[in-house]
Amino acid sequence: MPTEVAPLRRKPVQQRSAQRVEKMLEACGQLIDEVGYDGLTTTLIAERAGVAVGSLYQFFPDKRAVVQELTLRNLDRFVQTVSNRFEHAEIVHWWDAVDAVFDVYMTMHREVPAFSRLHFGDVVDLRLLDDSKDNNAVIADKLIELIAEQFEMDHADLELPLSVAVEAADAVLHLAFRRDPTGDPALVAEARELVRGYLSSRIPGDHPKDLPSPR
Repeated sequence: MPTEVAPLRRKPVQQRSAQRVEKMLEACGQLIDEVGYDGLTTTLIAERAGVAVGSLYQFFPDKRAVVQELTLRNLDRFVQTVSNRFEHAEIVHWWDAVDAVFDVYMTMHREVPAFSRLHFGDVVDLRLLDDSKDNNAVIADKLIELIAEQFEMDHADLELPLSVAVEAADAVLHLAFRRDPTGDPALVAEARELVRGYLSSRIPGDHPKDLPSPR
């Protein structure tokens, strides 16, 4: 499902231009980890990337657009990594899929530059990923597609419960990372259990009633 936003003024065609854009995005991620979004400027991004500010403005109108492009790429990475996990790991039941989604999110939070600060863009704009819906709705839509395809389930059966689960997990995980930069393990476990328990009462079919608590 494509998003509606287009942060790039123009797509880089030549390899050299594409490499410059990649350097800008990499610099943006590093700087957000160091100074936060409020401290970020286009001048700082250009200096860190080793390009002229004018070169940055050829592709991005402002710092928000750079962050927007970085976040969209993180979303693509998240979806692709989850999809690969579904394809190659032992994903038998929907709760295995839920655990895989949590694992991918936690790994990105700890390893991807700026992800721990930006998440999926809420710090900047609640509709950074798609100007027609909020960021969590975009994430929920992506997960509905993946899980519906993986388990041959009806989208309609997943739409409301997964939307609620994403909102609930997002709130608890934000708390987990406020308490501990690497994610408070107890709160992460609570988020998994909250989502698993809620979805087991909403998604048709087998339920993980006999599984141990994910602590």
